[in-house]
Amino acid sequence: MEKTIERRTLKNRAVRFLVQKAQKICLDYFGYDYEYLPTEAIAELGVELDLIDHLVEDYVIQIIKSDAVFREALTTLKEAKANNKALDYTAFRNLAHKNLGVARNLRIKDSAQVLEDLLKKDDLAYLEHSLEILKACAIKLNPVSAYDALYLIQIKSSF
Repeated sequence: MEKTIERRTLKNRAVRFLVQKAQKICLDYFGYDYEYLPTEAIAELGVELDLIDHLVEDYVIQIIKSDAVFREALTTLKEAKANNKALDYTAFRNLAHKNLGVARNLRIKDSAQVLEDLLKKDDLAYLEHSLEILKACAIKLNPVSAYDALYLIQIKSSF
């Protein structure tokens, strides 16, 4: 029982740390503390809060998982630039477009704004910074799901 309590305490600390870091990143970028309210999505989509909560949880996990794919595409772009080759943003922008559709449907305005930038901007350093902001937005939406997804990714990568 003590080990369970200790694990829970450590997880709670880690989640709090994630949230604090995410809040700072988002505040620095947006200049205000955005808080997602599902009421707009509920009213416009005509669904129950439980379904919105589940969809938001899925979205958070999707963004956390997509981060690695975004970064892989960004690395490919950086290598092409270093080798003076034409930059093909297709894979990067397709992933941003897919995630933007979900963010818009769920009325997650901060993530939608960052994803729109990912679709339009060409500056690789800016895109890399925007990925950190997108991840922070996801963490703020559902910190426990984000933590669990990050933890599972960490475990899988250690094998």
